[in-house]
Amino acid sequence: FLARFKIGFDSGGLLRAARIHLWSNGGWSRDLSLAVTDRALFHLDNSYYIPAVEFRGQVAKTNLSSNTAMRGFGGPQGMVIIEEIVDRVARQLGLPPEVVRERNLYRGGGETNTTHYGQPIGDNRLEIIWRELKESSQLEKRRLEIAAWNAEHSRTKRGLAMTPLKFGISFTVTHLNQAGALVLIYQDGTVQVNHAGTEMGQGLHTNIRAIVARELGIATSEIRLMPTSTDKVPNTSATAASVGTDINGAAVQNACEILRARLQPFANALLTEKGKPPDFVDVVRRAYVERVSLSATGFYATPNVHWDRVAGRGKPFHYFAYGAAVAEVEVDGFTGMQRVLRVDILHDAGAPINEGISRGQVEGGFIQGMGWLTAEELKWDDQGRLLTHSPDTYKIPSIGDTPRIFNVTLLKNAAQKDVIHGSKAVGEPPFMLALAVREAIRDAVASFGPAGGQTPLAVPATCEAIWNAIQQRT
Repeated sequence: FLARFKIGFDSGGLLRAARIHLWSNGGWSRDLSLAVTDRALFHLDNSYYIPAVEFRGQVAKTNLSSNTAMRGFGGPQGMVIIEEIVDRVARQLGLPPEVVRERNLYRGGGETNTTHYGQPIGDNRLEIIWRELKESSQLEKRRLEIAAWNAEHSRTKRGLAMTPLKFGISFTVTHLNQAGALVLIYQDGTVQVNHAGTEMGQGLHTNIRAIVARELGIATSEIRLMPTSTDKVPNTSATAASVGTDINGAAVQNACEILRARLQPFANALLTEKGKPPDFVDVVRRAYVERVSLSATGFYATPNVHWDRVAGRGKPFHYFAYGAAVAEVEVDGFTGMQRVLRVDILHDAGAPINEGISRGQVEGGFIQGMGWLTAEELKWDDQGRLLTHSPDTYKIPSIGDTPRIFNVTLLKNAAQKDVIHGSKAVGEPPFMLALAVREAIRDAVASFGPAGGQTPLAVPATCEAIWNAIQQRT
């Protein structure tokens, strides 16, 4: 992506107006680049209210291999740009960046809680998350400690940053927000589940199994999840947009509700006969003998989502995922090498279906985002050949890059209405929490050389980029 922008702001750091134009490098074919660019435009605000905006985006055709979607689907690129802007504003005014970020958060109601595309943020938890994380991470105390540490060290500097997250959940192509399911109950009380989502290691089947267990009141060991197949569930949407559990879980829930309604009369009859709650197997067998169907299809369509792309207005997202991260880094002024010392995250996962899976997605997404922002750099030669084509030239994060202290907390009492069992998507949103690392690196670089002024830093902030930024400062 390339961004050009002009920003209006006041002496207190409040953003007043923004004109931003994005160009995305689509390569030789358009592929998904148009939709990726759209989502970048949706997320150019990240978590900030800007009263007047002009956001434009277009895909550039270039003589390179075609680019396509990645975790976040344009959201990370849009958020990088607005965080770049907020940092520039803060340093122009001589204010701590976290102060400017806090002052510009969406808040209250009405216009100050409405996005630039006209969608009200009905369940805004940004201020709660910001306040709780700021306190639990001891941000202000550590800011003073780092300033004192930097004053005593000329070769290495430490930086601290806090960034928020607001990410829209739904396919922005409205008709994709649908899912089907087929649930089969057998005479022995076991259940076979077919749904439209693809398990790729992210834990979708585990979540679906837990949903079925809760809906039918049976053990997860009695539930078998089948590989996704369109001869069982046709017309599947991609397992993408972070809605794998949201839409497929709701479709499975719908099928289970239909089956439960069929079984209820037999459960009531057995309860009357035995005077105690009957076993699920007994209920199923009684229904089978009475020739009641023990299979059902379920369906779910995300309600009240709509988007007019021409007008640039609508409600493209069912809800928003929120979070915030505080990152502390140490930078070597001689080499540009950096290490992440500590990360504190507070993320809104609603009421998780499986807390372990939600936590794993937050941790993994953060580390992946950190790699994208600090190490993963694509380079081509003048013939358009990719030079960074293998692990010896393209660096992804490893276990050694994990922060020494890594505190991940899920927001408590955060059940989301109108979503399966109150849960929230955790696929893509945590990726963008890693913006705190890049901003912390910038904060450390700013400590080299004279105080004040802008601190340009390339993306990704590789060792070379950091070293070059330090040279500019000194």
